[in-house]
Amino acid sequence: MFKKDPLQIITFRSYGTSNHLYIKGRALEDENIDLSKKGFFTLLWNTYKRFETDLIKNTPLKVTLPDGRIIQTKTDHHGYFLIDETIEGLHPLVDENGWLHYKISFVEDFPKRKIQQNNSFKGEVMITSETAEFGVISDVDDTIMHTGLTSRFKWKVLKNTVFKRAEKRIPLEGAADFYEKLQNGSTGNQSNPIFYVSHSPWNLYRYLEYFLQKNHFPKGPILLRSFGNIFQKKTQAEKPQKQKEIINILKTYPQLPFILIGDSGEHDPDIYIEIAESHPERILAIYMRSVNHSRKMLRVKGLFENYETVPVLLVSESSAAVAHAHKQGFIQ
Repeated sequence: MFKKDPLQIITFRSYGTSNHLYIKGRALEDENIDLSKKGFFTLLWNTYKRFETDLIKNTPLKVTLPDGRIIQTKTDHHGYFLIDETIEGLHPLVDENGWLHYKISFVEDFPKRKIQQNNSFKGEVMITSETAEFGVISDVDDTIMHTGLTSRFKWKVLKNTVFKRAEKRIPLEGAADFYEKLQNGSTGNQSNPIFYVSHSPWNLYRYLEYFLQKNHFPKGPILLRSFGNIFQKKTQAEKPQKQKEIINILKTYPQLPFILIGDSGEHDPDIYIEIAESHPERILAIYMRSVNHSRKMLRVKGLFENYETVPVLLVSESSAAVAHAHKQGFIQ
């Protein structure tokens, strides 16, 4: 009989305010994925383990805040949990970098299973500074990381995700520096929040987190989608998960304007236009990175040719976005 893997809780870096928490994560078996290991077969095995997840369904969990307060939650049938609640008095719990650190654990015992880390798992929530000038919401795939979503049959996506370690993935030139400038804002010492929102499944969370850290992108919430939703048929009126997350960010920070950054390859132009039309006073600018696909670029140029609701810039290099942001007074 095979020995069962130990249990763990993965917390997804998220966001909140001084009186609201938005916490997401997943309970599952620990597949012992080491992103730093090299070798072709290691990459294949890690990819398999990333998607062959054994979930801990419908189990109660408890979040413990630094002041001892406890919040109860429960995983769903995919092992995910969500806390989206008004919680007063969070500001004194935030560290000097604007992050609230919490612990989460299983409520029930599993007599025949080992629980990693003595059943105490760490999580963190970005509590946006009240002095922030604006926020930045950025796509990941082909916006800050070469992915290949526009390739024929998506073969480059498979190649890059399966056969490349996270630290070997190439960031788009100048992107990390541009995002740092945006975080620092017009004075050079602001704490403008950066949100990374992607269509990628949550199974790639640690992979993307590792990539962002290794390539010195500003620390920020990483918001992906449930893998179970990929093959689920959507109604015509239903919005993409990425769009829902962006709308939720706008609702969470009603006084904060935003810069949207994406690419011209997939759905970002349509999503960003719809958001800008619904919230024109909230969107300072849209930066769309050009992709190497003539038909898609032709469509995107047509979308924005006479667009005047908010400033839009199609860029092939980060330097063009930096120059525009500087001229607009977003950065030093």
